[in-house]
Amino acid sequence: MDDLLPAIEIETAAMPRYSVIWLHGLGADGSDFESVVPELGLAGGPGVRFVFPHAPQIPVTCNGGYVMPAWYDIVSLDADSREVDAAGVIASRQAIRRLIERENQRGVPCARIFVAGFSQGGAVAYVTALTHAESLAGVIALSTYIPTPALLETEATGANRAVPIFAAHGEDDDVVSPELGIRARDFLIRQGYGVEWHEYPMPHSVCLEEVQEIGRWLGARMASSEGAA
Repeated sequence: MDDLLPAIEIETAAMPRYSVIWLHGLGADGSDFESVVPELGLAGGPGVRFVFPHAPQIPVTCNGGYVMPAWYDIVSLDADSREVDAAGVIASRQAIRRLIERENQRGVPCARIFVAGFSQGGAVAYVTALTHAESLAGVIALSTYIPTPALLETEATGANRAVPIFAAHGEDDDVVSPELGIRARDFLIRQGYGVEWHEYPMPHSVCLEEVQEIGRWLGARMASSEGAA
């Protein structure tokens, strides 16, 4: 697996039983969310390996073709929509699938793997998780949207129809409008998914209350998994 994305890894305990693959936003890198790990409050629970991959450097059309870390090209920005390169979304999905496979090889089955992402990374998290062939532990989608609804309608898998979804958005987000996040939530509900939705008084970012809520959600999902094992 020489073509794996480079990534930062943090383990909360030796021999982790769970993995969280967490995707950063446009123009950032894997270090962007390292600092949230201690704030999640997972100490004392099952060991978790956090994988923070770095997106490839590509030209981004909406930013004048400037080369930056991005999971796919965004052709145009609008308060209520995004025109994206669907082929780029699919390529990033494949790259994240390879990371999932690597976690499987390291002893963490799909049922104990969470896929998380912020903004553009959250868009890829949605697409990757909901079209994955094996059931995953959960999806964390932060300040994001669904980039390719038609792809999800045609390629969504029954294996993840009941996957737990934590979705959150800032009420004052002027980068990815709250309307886009709500539209994604409503689309998923119409498709039969269960979505735990949160809103926070913040811009295009994360806040401590949100991070702590994610930690409680992760803890509850892991406790449920342990109880069923």
